[in-house]
Amino acid sequence: MKKFLVILLVLAVALGTVSAAPKVKIGVTMALFDDVWLTYVRDSMTKWAAGHPDIDLTIVDAKNDTNKQVGQVENFLAQKMDAIVILPVDTAATGPMTKSVVAAKKPLVYVNRLPENLPKGVVYVGSNSIDAGIYNMQELGKAMNGKGNVVILMGELSNEAAINRTAGIKKVIKEKFPNIKVIREQTGNWQRDQGRTIMENWLASGDQIDGVASNNDEMALGALMAIKAAGKLGKIPVGGTDGSGDALASMDKGELNNTVFQDPVGQGEGAIEAAYLMATKKPNPKVQNDIIWIPYVPITKDNYKSFMK
Repeated sequence: MKKFLVILLVLAVALGTVSAAPKVKIGVTMALFDDVWLTYVRDSMTKWAAGHPDIDLTIVDAKNDTNKQVGQVENFLAQKMDAIVILPVDTAATGPMTKSVVAAKKPLVYVNRLPENLPKGVVYVGSNSIDAGIYNMQELGKAMNGKGNVVILMGELSNEAAINRTAGIKKVIKEKFPNIKVIREQTGNWQRDQGRTIMENWLASGDQIDGVASNNDEMALGALMAIKAAGKLGKIPVGGTDGSGDALASMDKGELNNTVFQDPVGQGEGAIEAAYLMATKKPNPKVQNDIIWIPYVPITKDNYKSFMK
């Protein structure tokens, strides 16, 4: 009898081992961890994966180094990942990564920063960057009463988002505010401290500055620090993009004029879900022409409190 029970136990363990489905391994390489908004993206990825027990998620930090990111993708391929998600350091330097993943016939998803020349079957999840610049400048232009000098704080010039958000700002100026002139533009690399330093230098130059259009909230908040220190708070409206918690708090204090909500949860979850469905060969109705657009939403003095929730 005891032998019979032992045999049953062994068979049960063996069957359980055989029937246990292998986990879907997804590797994510992010441009950098040390960024407020990108932290929200990463957290949303982790949370979505945690709700799916059959996912084994690995997220690594490229530390803003393109060569390091290329190496991380090669490691993912060597580790036999079932799908790869990339938030690129440099959107103009993604070719080698795309080529190697496609050659390995692995599902590939890019998120947040749109690379150049994506082949068919590679999915992008993100927001249309030019819209952020358009929404930002539409609101900022009203705060400037449609006239005066504006300066532009740009993100990293290797990022598609910085290029197209700036293009959106200039598009609105050209089409809607012909009496507003761009007098200075400089990259602050998405960083608050750099935004502050650049703004301090601009203010020290003696130029008349009537508005600040920033490609993101961190640089906008840095610019506000310099404006406040110069005793010009309330005299130079500042607009940003992201809708971060700090930006909303600044709006609540009457400092930041406006921002644009970029949905980190929509992008993070959308990227992992897309990779998972591709790896498991399931349809994804959200994908249209290999893209999942996550819309931007303008945040103004009239609606910012609804975003603070």
